[in-house]
Amino acid sequence: MTDQSIILEIETLLDNKKIIDSKLLSDSFDINCLKIITNDNKEFIVKYYYKNNNKFNAIKSETDNLIFFNKLKFDYFPSIVNHNERFLIMSFIDNNDEQPNQTNDDFLNAIISIHSIDSSNYGFSFDTQIGGLKQINSISKNWREFYTDKRLCYIFDLINKNNPMDNAINTKIDLLIKKIDNFIPKNPRSSLLHGDLWEGNILFKNKKFVGLIDPGSFYGHNELEVSYLRWFNPKFIDDNFLDKYNDHIKIDKNYLEYEPVYQLYYSLLNVYLWDRSYIEDVRKLLERIKI
Repeated sequence: MTDQSIILEIETLLDNKKIIDSKLLSDSFDINCLKIITNDNKEFIVKYYYKNNNKFNAIKSETDNLIFFNKLKFDYFPSIVNHNERFLIMSFIDNNDEQPNQTNDDFLNAIISIHSIDSSNYGFSFDTQIGGLKQINSISKNWREFYTDKRLCYIFDLINKNNPMDNAINTKIDLLIKKIDNFIPKNPRSSLLHGDLWEGNILFKNKKFVGLIDPGSFYGHNELEVSYLRWFNPKFIDDNFLDKYNDHIKIDKNYLEYEPVYQLYYSLLNVYLWDRSYIEDVRKLLERIKI
């Protein structure tokens, strides 16, 4: 049961509409996510910190990111109803998680439309969130430096400060970082990315794509996001996904050689944010990289 004081704060942000039902959808990183129904039978999603947050404000970051996408008129993101430093109230996107068994044009076109927006730099105008964690988006002209410093080293250092992995893995990651110039492109086209494009943030209803949630955007190599889509291997990313994507935005001929270098970032995130069992996934990716 949601605390009544929270309900009253949300109702105030909804111009005093009464909440007749609320359901907790998730509870992670000190953030509750609710689905609520008001007395006029409208449905909303509400996120708020249930503990005091004096560090990075992931809710404010998500709010700013959604404002950015709303201004671009991407109608597959939630629209913002109201917000402040603690609360984010969004429109509800009706979904039932019934996924298609192949990559269909509706989902593919949404990703292409995002990745088709480019920039002369890598990074973003503000830091964004992934799993409640700050993604540092300071501007760079060099993709290798941005990916190494702001992504790979950043999460690797957090793991080492919190609970290091074994020496065999750490030695290989250290070597990869030193030799990163041999693995990934220096200055690929800089594309707008969703930033956290895993299965749980991609919504379907009756096998039709209906929306994207929880963005953590920045401008970077589009193939980083392609690698993430392929890494978690949902059924709607089929065997022909790369060919279908390549019909719209060209994939580098050497992409599959450095794909695990990009997937390593997401695997390390999962080690730090979710489950140490992902260390075995890190190990397998490093074996594929063959340092």
